[in-house]
Amino acid sequence: MSWITDVVGPKIKAFIGGRNSSIREDLWTKCPECEKVIYSADLNENLLVCQECDYHFKMPAKTRLKTIFDDGKYQEVPLVKVPDDPLKFKDIKKYTDRLKDAREKTGLYDAAIIAYGDIENNPAVVFVMDFSFMGGSMGRCIGQSFAKAVNIAIERKVPFISFTASGGARMQEGMLSLSQMAGTTATICNLKDAGLAYINVFTNPTTGGVLASFATLGDIHIAEPGALIGFAGARVIEKTIKRTLPEGFQRANFLLEHGLLDMVVSRKDLKYRLGLLLGYLHR
Repeated sequence: MSWITDVVGPKIKAFIGGRNSSIREDLWTKCPECEKVIYSADLNENLLVCQECDYHFKMPAKTRLKTIFDDGKYQEVPLVKVPDDPLKFKDIKKYTDRLKDAREKTGLYDAAIIAYGDIENNPAVVFVMDFSFMGGSMGRCIGQSFAKAVNIAIERKVPFISFTASGGARMQEGMLSLSQMAGTTATICNLKDAGLAYINVFTNPTTGGVLASFATLGDIHIAEPGALIGFAGARVIEKTIKRTLPEGFQRANFLLEHGLLDMVVSRKDLKYRLGLLLGYLHR
């Protein structure tokens, strides 16, 4: 903990709070990596990247789309709507209630958005996952919407880009969610048969069934700095193989060095790099 966090932050809040009891808590954000207290407006202006340590915060899907499309303009395509709770699943809470809460909290129908537009004057279909919606988990809606997005790219004869942010398959849908791994994989085969490029951008985190299906089938794999990328958790792997894992295991730079990724690109450079790649690939 730093003196800024322990002393200055509380004193500022106490001073302002004494003058204005309605002060908003979200005016300041603490970086989980370097523990710097950042003015939220500055953080948003810097694309949710810490200026001190370059930590990349999770980015909402709608914000992501505005940062990569030219002039922040794009055409949104509705997700595929499916019955909410085919298994009538309930743990400590009904699955239908979890969906309702997630939709109210995020303003999204499910954990992704499909969009079409230009990136550096290059047309593309983009599928962006949002971790704030039930951990970006993949159920039938996400799997079928991914297939819909790919089919739109095939119809329009343009490249396809996905931004993955997921904890894996959605447990509340059981085997129905696991079957989406096969469905998304088959759809990518159709994209490749059509001769169209597929770029996947790994954001923090990309794990489980999403990693084990469409996320690792791209022609080009890009990751944001520090992104956690892996199928199972590091502790599970260590217990299974009974060995200590190397430092940085399952992080973007480690996976770049070991061949899973083609490049690690900072968020501020991502739009330009994607435009460059699309220009080469689409021609």
